[in-house]
Amino acid sequence: MMPAAQQHFDPPPARGAILERLAVAITPRKALKVSEWADRERRLSSKGSAEAGRWRTERNPPTREPMDAMSLRSAVREVVLMWPIQFAKTEVAVNVVGYTMDHAPGPLMVCLPGEVSLNKWVAQKLNPMIEETPAVQRALTSLASREAANTRTFKDFVGGQLFMEHAGTSSRLKMTTVRTVIADELDEFAANLLSGDDPVEMLNGRTSAFPGSYKRLYISSPQLKSTSRIWYLWERSDQRRYHVPCPHCGEPEPMTWGALHWETHRPLGRPRRAWLVCSACGAEIDEHHKTEMIATGQWVPGNPGEPRRGYHINGLYYQFGLGPRWHDLVESWLDAQGDPARLKTFINDRLAEPWEDKSTASVKANVVQERAEPYPLRVAPAGVLRITAGVDSQDDRLEVHIVGWGRGLAFWVLDYVVLAGDPEHEPVWAALTELLNRPIQHASGAQMSVEAMSVDIMGHRTEAVKHYVRSRRVRRPMASFGAKANTAPILSKGKLHDVTWRGQYDKRGVHLYQLGTVNAKHVLYARLAADADAQAKWLNQAEDERAETPERLCHFSDQLPEEYFKGLISEVFNPSKNRFEKRRGSVRNEPLDTWVHAYAAAHHAELRLHRATRADWDRWEAQLLARAPKVDGEPPPDLELQAKTPPAPREPKKPAVWHDYRNRRRR
Repeated sequence: MMPAAQQHFDPPPARGAILERLAVAITPRKALKVSEWADRERRLSSKGSAEAGRWRTERNPPTREPMDAMSLRSAVREVVLMWPIQFAKTEVAVNVVGYTMDHAPGPLMVCLPGEVSLNKWVAQKLNPMIEETPAVQRALTSLASREAANTRTFKDFVGGQLFMEHAGTSSRLKMTTVRTVIADELDEFAANLLSGDDPVEMLNGRTSAFPGSYKRLYISSPQLKSTSRIWYLWERSDQRRYHVPCPHCGEPEPMTWGALHWETHRPLGRPRRAWLVCSACGAEIDEHHKTEMIATGQWVPGNPGEPRRGYHINGLYYQFGLGPRWHDLVESWLDAQGDPARLKTFINDRLAEPWEDKSTASVKANVVQERAEPYPLRVAPAGVLRITAGVDSQDDRLEVHIVGWGRGLAFWVLDYVVLAGDPEHEPVWAALTELLNRPIQHASGAQMSVEAMSVDIMGHRTEAVKHYVRSRRVRRPMASFGAKANTAPILSKGKLHDVTWRGQYDKRGVHLYQLGTVNAKHVLYARLAADADAQAKWLNQAEDERAETPERLCHFSDQLPEEYFKGLISEVFNPSKNRFEKRRGSVRNEPLDTWVHAYAAAHHAELRLHRATRADWDRWEAQLLARAPKVDGEPPPDLELQAKTPPAPREPKKPAVWHDYRNRRRR
């Protein structure tokens, strides 16, 4: 019998499986990129994809590098995608979510503009990805005890958590610490939350606990250039564009809309053929070369050295079967001509470029300030024949805009004053009364006064505004508010607001007026743009052919501060919503709002400067000059004016007309 020490025991049958499991558990994770994970694990569902089945990055090569920049081993911390619609930009975000849940676990947040868009994203993008991707299902179901904690907008997985929020309120973006932030359709986020916070800065703050490993992915098609967040971020990135080689000369360059040419059917004007022209060799590039060109293309930075990665691409890169063809894009472009809203949609959604209205493109604060003229405030230049004022009420101040009007409704800004004080109390209104009743000296030496005033009633001090207008301490006061209808006239007919003790409208009470703010702002911006065009035309002329100064419609004193000009053009028109919106990073817009009120006051029923004829302007000018100081030896101005002006015929009194009517009936 063999000694016990020399006896041989066979290993248990489960030993190999145990060791294999142990080796898998202690083996470090392989360095896997997002695109590699998507090609290996991701399955597309027919619920949200045109081509269901296995994900293939080679089907849309431009998506590879942006996805890999969000990989765990990548040194890139922030990625910006300014892409057209239906270009798989949301699929990139979904791949990053699945990669994080399966391969690089950690807390992450996906943020959408509103609750509706959040629900759609969960139903059409996230849930199908989870259902069709076994690797993600394993990450979720491995925590059996916590499955009940998973909800529609929250997923708990091994090593991390997924939060899905919308940017409707600031509370949705607080109290969360994450390593990865994904914001989809960034330009649809509200400009500012109700709390006054910027949603992008709040999202950035969620990753502050991971200073060395955080990831941020911002995705959107751009909107207005002056308010676009994605454009703002892309401008401050390394600005990568996808360069493709020319099939004829091999020179790489990006495909741009300006390089696209087409021919049309003569009777219908529809595109028959579309092609690109190579800027290097001038050869025509037909669309059938597109697949091979894109497959061999690469992202080239236009602003190298910036740590933030920015990727911009347009609809010319749609692969066959994944988007419209070139001649379809040309047809949409031709159909949009003459329609600003449709043209904006095409430029934003298909070209992935921000929209800039032509009427506001040349209206810049510094350019307008450079055209300021050397005349002192509260001194009306020679062209001013009438004066109105606009007042904006805030909780702690009144802002007053005094504007002089001349022929053709050219205007001169005569003063802009901020009166500190709560409008709920009398001192600030007393200061306003003294300001508006104080005479303004004309260049001729005559004294002028404010003819009408419009004050905003939609602030927090509505009753105080009504009380001031009711007291009539200044000439022609109006309590006004902006109309909701974008087609409203500049000044609507006033409606009685006060009632008597019998419940009837008090004819001596306050009238409320609606202002067509959109129309008024269009007038201002059109005039500023016209002055800019006249200035540019004047500068382009030879010096010996130039007139003394270009004729202008808008005149500003060089004594106005820089903040005034920034506030005057602090908004930009959005044709898709048919309204004006604040520019990104702009200052307060009270100078613009008060100008609108002063312009509306010029439409007062007793002034109607917009309907004034040449004879009216001549008469007002004669009356103004007659009040000017005269040299010794000349008759008094009032007597001279009375001698030259024939007396106006008297209108018959109503009783006389009534008695004459009765007598005719008797006869």
